Amino acid sequence: MLPLVQQLLKDAGIGENPDVVAAIDEACYNQTSFVDSVLDCEGVRERDFLVALAHALSLPWWELDPARPVDGTVRRQLPAELALRYRLLPLGLETPPEGVDEGMTLLHVATCDPLNLVSRQHVAASVNHAIVWHVGLRTQIVEGLQKLYGLGADTFEKILRGRADWANDELREEVTVLDDEEDEEASVVRFVNQIIRRGLEQRATDIHVEPQQDRLRIRYRIDGRLEELAVPENIKSLQSSVIARLKIMARLDIAERRLPQDGRINLEMDGLAIDVRVATIPSVEGESISLRLLGQQKVSLDSLGMMDTIRPVVEELLKLPNGIILITGPTGSGKSTSLYAFLTELNSTHRRIVTIEDPVEYKMPGIVQIAVKPEIGLTFATGLRSILRGDPNVVMVGEMRDLETTEIAIRAALTGHLVFSTLHTNDAIGGISRLVDMGVEPFLVANAVRAFFAQRLVRKLCPVCKAPAELDDAYLKSVGFPMKLGGTPMRAVGCEACRDSGYQGRLAIYEVCLVTGALQHLINSRSHPVEMYRQALKDGYLPMREYGFQKVLAGETTLEEVLAVTATDRSTHEMETMVPRGGTGGL
Repeated sequence: MLPLVQQLLKDAGIGENPDVVAAIDEACYNQTSFVDSVLDCEGVRERDFLVALAHALSLPWWELDPARPVDGTVRRQLPAELALRYRLLPLGLETPPEGVDEGMTLLHVATCDPLNLVSRQHVAASVNHAIVWHVGLRTQIVEGLQKLYGLGADTFEKILRGRADWANDELREEVTVLDDEEDEEASVVRFVNQIIRRGLEQRATDIHVEPQQDRLRIRYRIDGRLEELAVPENIKSLQSSVIARLKIMARLDIAERRLPQDGRINLEMDGLAIDVRVATIPSVEGESISLRLLGQQKVSLDSLGMMDTIRPVVEELLKLPNGIILITGPTGSGKSTSLYAFLTELNSTHRRIVTIEDPVEYKMPGIVQIAVKPEIGLTFATGLRSILRGDPNVVMVGEMRDLETTEIAIRAALTGHLVFSTLHTNDAIGGISRLVDMGVEPFLVANAVRAFFAQRLVRKLCPVCKAPAELDDAYLKSVGFPMKLGGTPMRAVGCEACRDSGYQGRLAIYEVCLVTGALQHLINSRSHPVEMYRQALKDGYLPMREYGFQKVLAGETTLEEVLAVTATDRSTHEMETMVPRGGTGGL
């Protein structure tokens, strides 16, 4: 190894690390970057090594400052293809002091590999400025490049340059034009793949491609929040190509732009099967496309993370021979995941389980799953009738959307089947009113339904950076937070592992209302929901907000998250004071 390299490794305290020495030897043999080889070794501190490298070369150190982002106009000074290939981040232009290289503007560029002479030569040949080199962290430079140039900037730069060359070349033959179109098509394919891969890497559940008046906006839904993806500023010119590619992948009609369409894409990433549901919506600026990313990971009761206040209740409900178990909540609250976890628990060679869904989100071995197809007459109601003739033990209906489906499901429960389904209501007890409002007789609800679940998803605190929270006692008292139970509430901080959000992943918070004998009597008598709420509390009902408070005390989420998703929930005090005891105005 070169003396300089040896001294750098010694200064960084890793000169004796056998893995580092082996990586350096391999890099020298393969003529690759020894800096990348060192940084990829375990036990090497990126900052310590690069700071030592900058000091040895007498180069200034650069640090990414979130409060002072890099000026977006500087990206025009360095071609995207060059910047992304060598991980070179342009920082800004500077006019030199008087008397020093007058007329020569200085371009400041950050790199994590200042010993890469090839990159230096390419930059010198591509720009008309004197280069001032800085050394920075590799992770921060990559993050800065993504924000500055956007995903796939090098790809689009090639496409647009190819278009310009073609427009300026009057002698180009037709066969060459076809080759250019093939190149552009391949580049768009590569870019669309990058969008989906990046979404999967960042644990996105949805990807939204949204045409705007002057740009094409791409957003990821990560842990329930939408985050915009940085894309090249010239992507608007290729909007139709990107949308057409997504429609081709989903086997949709690319000529139909006036009507909504639905499709799906089957992908595989790192050995994991990914099912992508695609929905297009025609808008005034072009077709908007939404992609729902559904992994084929296994779900179980353990994966739901239920606390001891809920888990035993669920296990007892799953032992029932018949009845309906309903899960309520808004769209995107994890209802389907919970249903699949219940079915996984019940799945055995001694039970025949049949589902009808729209669409089938998780494919489960050993279970007969049916996808509804209204265009050929296969609806929830018609499919459910056929299922009941097929000798099932357990039936899962994706959603109770109408009275006909609900009545068939109730009839199935009353004739000895265990039925699972979902309902759109704000809380568990609201499911009773919802069924009656749909036209179901109260006595059928009381006799068929065994329990109403309600759930929401809250973001989980990042285990790397979470820290104890200091909360005002008066505020805690105003929201009914039970500090007397013990535990330490935590707060979100933010680090590299969680993309500075303070959160990583999501967890569900629940409430379960069991239909006991006393509650059955209130349903049959069409009592007021408040009366049913009071009775449920006597029967052990734990409101969702209080369940969420337990997760806060366990350090799994924050108080702000629980309050945000339970903002419409009715507290015990509010329900107690809503109407007097014995009040009227029931179902």
